[in-house]
Amino acid sequence: MTEPAASAVAPRAVRRPTPRSHHGDTFDDPYEWLRAKDDAEVTAHLEAENAYTRARTAHLEGLRDRIFAEIKGRTQESDLSVPTRRGGWWYYGRTREGSQYGIQCRAPLTSADDWTPPELTPETVVPGEQVLLDGNVEAEGHEFFSLGSFEVSTDGTRMLYGVDVAGDERYTLRVRDLTTGENLPDEIPDTFSGASFSPDGRFVVYTTVDDAWRPDTVWLHEIGTPVANDAKLFTEPDERYWVGAGFTRSDRYLAIGVGSSITSEEWLVPADDLRAEPRVVWPRREGVEYSASHAVVDGEDVLYILHNDDALDFELVRVAASDPQGARETVLPHAPGRRLLDLDTFRDFAVAAYRRDGLERLAMLDYADGSLRELAFDEPLYAVGTAGNPEWAPPLVRIGYGSFVTPGTIYDYNVASGDLLLRKRQPVLGGYDPGDYGQARVWATAQDGTQVPISVVWKRSFGDAGVAPRPLHLYGYGSYEHSIDPGFSVARLSELDRGVVFAVAHVRGGGEMGRQWYEDGKLGAKRNTFTDFVDCALHLIDAGYTTADRMVAEGGSAGGLLMGAVANLAPELFAGVLADVPFVDALTTILDPSLPLTVIEWDEWGDPLHDADVYAYMKSYSPYENVREDVTYPRILAVTSLNDTRVLYVEPAKWVARLREVGADALLKCEMVAGHGGVSGRYNAWRERAFELAWLLDVLGVADA
Repeated sequence: MTEPAASAVAPRAVRRPTPRSHHGDTFDDPYEWLRAKDDAEVTAHLEAENAYTRARTAHLEGLRDRIFAEIKGRTQESDLSVPTRRGGWWYYGRTREGSQYGIQCRAPLTSADDWTPPELTPETVVPGEQVLLDGNVEAEGHEFFSLGSFEVSTDGTRMLYGVDVAGDERYTLRVRDLTTGENLPDEIPDTFSGASFSPDGRFVVYTTVDDAWRPDTVWLHEIGTPVANDAKLFTEPDERYWVGAGFTRSDRYLAIGVGSSITSEEWLVPADDLRAEPRVVWPRREGVEYSASHAVVDGEDVLYILHNDDALDFELVRVAASDPQGARETVLPHAPGRRLLDLDTFRDFAVAAYRRDGLERLAMLDYADGSLRELAFDEPLYAVGTAGNPEWAPPLVRIGYGSFVTPGTIYDYNVASGDLLLRKRQPVLGGYDPGDYGQARVWATAQDGTQVPISVVWKRSFGDAGVAPRPLHLYGYGSYEHSIDPGFSVARLSELDRGVVFAVAHVRGGGEMGRQWYEDGKLGAKRNTFTDFVDCALHLIDAGYTTADRMVAEGGSAGGLLMGAVANLAPELFAGVLADVPFVDALTTILDPSLPLTVIEWDEWGDPLHDADVYAYMKSYSPYENVREDVTYPRILAVTSLNDTRVLYVEPAKWVARLREVGADALLKCEMVAGHGGVSGRYNAWRERAFELAWLLDVLGVADA
């Protein structure tokens, strides 16, 4: 493999110990001064880190360019999404070759009975097409652009959209008159994502955040009136809870959701009387989560409620909407091993989403008898979910599907016939054949005997995975009950086609195997997440998939915490560690309730501020405090963004500085105008991923392939 320039000199942050004292323990933090984001010295240090990373990776420029060209060459740059019906229009998105951002469009229905979306190609001239929002026009003059809200009113005459041009997820909300194409005077700054129109189009409902970046207040804005006159519909004073709001598909209610990691509560407001007092569905009870969906069954307004009250993997009940705290009718009883996730209610049926045996499932729910009709798919690994179904009474349900080897696919499911109608499969240019690739699930045995699933994908021309050791890329997350399902990636082909095996370790703390899987990887059981990942790596080595000097680990955000922890636990198992926006200074963050989202996070990690045992437990694994001087670390690349409000840039900056002290080969790449999701614009995102993959392939020794 080629080597970086020897003249590159790593920046050395000045040590300025800042004492942090809790529960009789004092930690002298040498790099806490890097938190001063607006300080010129901090900016200079981050710029120096970027310069060093550029110098150390300059030899990979050609490989980066090749990978970028491969991603670009496999992507149909001018493309259209499958149109979605809403009201009298088909709504769809366009991308155009050379343009960074998508274009939101619509075209009129040909008739009220038309439920078959038009088949559109980039060359298609769509009769009556209207361009609603061109992201490229909106992004002009900005280095960053993100759309946080986008909705058209029910009557199709107005559009709202929220724009962030800094990466801090504060969106400026605007309303456009679609009959004239002009924006109305209404402009609302500093909103959270997810604003919506009232069904009559007169009002906009939106949320705002508090100083800790917690969505805490729901507002009602009447279009054409001053923002200063907006009505506060709901506010949540408890710092452990976030707030969200949206209208039911039936347009009968505004539903206001309040939630923490372990407790939830919902309130309903009649959509035709939005200034009415919100009415609680079930009063919150610590540790009980639920979500309500409105339906009309036999002429009666009902709520279907998914809940975990004495039902670890959730059950589904039905109650009268007029008396939700009254009698409950059990529709889907609790079934251990079947984790109920969601219920989409429509006029004539509902769609249940759940997990079983580590995979997502969808089934049609019959209102009459509560029976389920599960959709079947042929592949051993896949990801599936409902997608884009705004209508209340459709004969078809839109479904998104994909796998490690099957590109993203859109189906319409005919509820009456049971037919699955293929509408589109993501084009992959250059002769892609899914038969050239294999995918499988294998199982690792954890230290406590638990069987941990690993999903694996490889290119068959290099031989079946596990027959002979190959370079391997192991990904993990393991927090918040978030599941990493086997989806398709164009960028990943640049690894697979060079002989790299890609694997996902479905460690505890995620949701792949049900709610208990999550419970066994949080709070005082968090170490299971880290040891599971190590055990998965050991299994892949022992089973002949790879060797320690040919394996790179990757994780982002809370998965970045996982990366920092396993680098400390088992540095000898990995040639490299790629940590995206990594949560590696976890204890410092969770100790400070003034930081974004900290108090909300106490249900996930524990409260080290008030509990000495939690403090000691978190300190035992938090990556920054536990950097070791007695080991040789693998090569490390940490990627972060200056304006990230979820995991602050200072965490990886401090971590890398500490790693350098012990001789680790660690690089920091900080995007100076971006947020938690990284750079904006698809070409920029491709170049960013090409940078990461080039580094990863270099570590694996296949950079010159």
